[in-house]
Amino acid sequence: TEFAVRMVDITKHFGTITANKNVSLDIRKGEILSLLGENGSGKTTLMNMLSGIYYPDGGSIYVNGTRVDIRSPKDAFKLHIGMIHQHFKLVDVFTATENVKLGLKDSISAVRKSIVEICKKYSFAVDPDKKVYEMSVSEKQTLEIVKVLYRGADILILDEPTAVLTPQETEALFKVMRAMKADGKSIVIITHKLHEVLEISDRVAVLRKGEYIGEVETSKTDAQSLSDMMVGHAVTLNIDRPEVGYSVPRLFVKNLTVKDNLGVTRLDNVSFTANSGEILGVAGISGSGQKELLEAIAGLCRTEPGSSVMYVNPRNDEEEELCGLSPELIRDLGVSLAFVPEDRLGMGLVGSMNIPDNMMLRSYKDGKGCFADRKKPRELAQKVVDELGVLTPDLDTPIRKLSGGNVQKILVGRELSFNPSLLMAAYVVRGLDINTSYAIYGLLNDLKKKGGAVIFVGEDLDVLLELCDRILVLCGGRVSGIVDARKTKEWFDNLDKELKERVPDYLIVSHLEPDHSANIQLFTEKYKEAKLVLSAKAKAMLPQFFNIEGLDERCIVVKEGEELDLGNHHLKFIMAPMVHWPEVMVEYETTEKVLFSADGFGKFGALSH
Repeated sequence: TEFAVRMVDITKHFGTITANKNVSLDIRKGEILSLLGENGSGKTTLMNMLSGIYYPDGGSIYVNGTRVDIRSPKDAFKLHIGMIHQHFKLVDVFTATENVKLGLKDSISAVRKSIVEICKKYSFAVDPDKKVYEMSVSEKQTLEIVKVLYRGADILILDEPTAVLTPQETEALFKVMRAMKADGKSIVIITHKLHEVLEISDRVAVLRKGEYIGEVETSKTDAQSLSDMMVGHAVTLNIDRPEVGYSVPRLFVKNLTVKDNLGVTRLDNVSFTANSGEILGVAGISGSGQKELLEAIAGLCRTEPGSSVMYVNPRNDEEEELCGLSPELIRDLGVSLAFVPEDRLGMGLVGSMNIPDNMMLRSYKDGKGCFADRKKPRELAQKVVDELGVLTPDLDTPIRKLSGGNVQKILVGRELSFNPSLLMAAYVVRGLDINTSYAIYGLLNDLKKKGGAVIFVGEDLDVLLELCDRILVLCGGRVSGIVDARKTKEWFDNLDKELKERVPDYLIVSHLEPDHSANIQLFTEKYKEAKLVLSAKAKAMLPQFFNIEGLDERCIVVKEGEELDLGNHHLKFIMAPMVHWPEVMVEYETTEKVLFSADGFGKFGALSH
């Protein structure tokens, strides 16, 4: 086996904290290696030493069999090593070409020409003349990869690359990674998402508390085994969903409409009810209005006339209108509301402040007179650190120096410590390891059992189906529908059981009713490669749904009497007249099993190889 990199007995200390202790790791040529471990296990620190950001206190590094001394990113680039960080290192007002050129003497025209050649070689979609602030998250990440490839990188390190990507963008990234692997590149991916590890990598190396635990071939392991290696003991991968007998409405949202600074409608007449003793999930691809929904309820963005957010105070059952109020006025009304925003360091916490001071952001007005009470925030900080296992040298360390997972624990711990009657959480386990994620799910369930209402915005459909009681499906700023999570999970479980690990190729929408659109969207998110077969009339009834990037290409629109050959499947469609909604009757000739279910989904069929 040819090794691109060998790291031998690498040790790194930060004050009294040992980030890596005698870690030895091999990276083979032409492979995708997943580096797995809990938050604070030393994964990013180890790779930062390989990319020249940190210098090891002990140990040695060999690149292509030669011992090397990497003291800066410049040294790493000379050795053809490049790292794509979790937080992008791009200048927003520069074009893609200008960002790639930064720090180099090459001419703009030469850089631009090379970018076009790299994009053609690996099938990247990067416009060299596009400004960074106009790019999507996926485009920015691709640009970062182009940057390191332009500098000649043969060894690429990707730190949490899928943390902020949609499922469709993640799949596009994986295609890029496979293309680079086929070109002989060595790729290291740092991630917490076990299903992605199993999908993309050839080999998995596991770190625990700064020490190397072992490695395993991906084809010979599973999610349970990897979780046990990460944590050091058997982990239960089932999420609890406790039943709460008594439930009353806590929040009424009616006709909520939000426009951004450019006048673009981000939320369009959204209406729903959040109940006490319930976790209401919010599903949908990133950018469907989730951020604006939570910020509008919290009083952080302006709503349009006619919008209503009515909070029912559990102390006296009085209704309070929150639309038009600032967060300070909402608090002064006695509304017990907590918010874990998507941007943990931009909105939730202050990176330059220590843990007690960040706790005090919620309680600085509780002191007597002009003096702030600093004792209680410090006690709370210690409690959060102890109960959630936050890894920090001490309470006075600025939180920007902590790992992303530990920062998230501090934010969640602070918001839950006030026992809110309404908690809104956006991507609350993003970047967290499996053990911490399940601990957070437990905290949300504890609040639910106490009678709290939880609005949970998530990106993992399987988690939403297991944790939540109901799921609101957002698409293009509109509500596609609200589904019962238990029934929907049961439908998917039955489908998976029938398929026996096969993947559906087609979803036949043979009967469409208004409440079916949410279920169709969930299906397309779970089975990302499946194509939709439906009538033109049915498609026209869901315009915002088919604005989702990449979904239109997955649609097969049929006409009355049209016959279709889908591989082994032969279908004939007969339109039945309906007053409001079309029905498509399906005649089929196939040796394959055709699955239909009337449970919660109407008459849907899923064809599989």
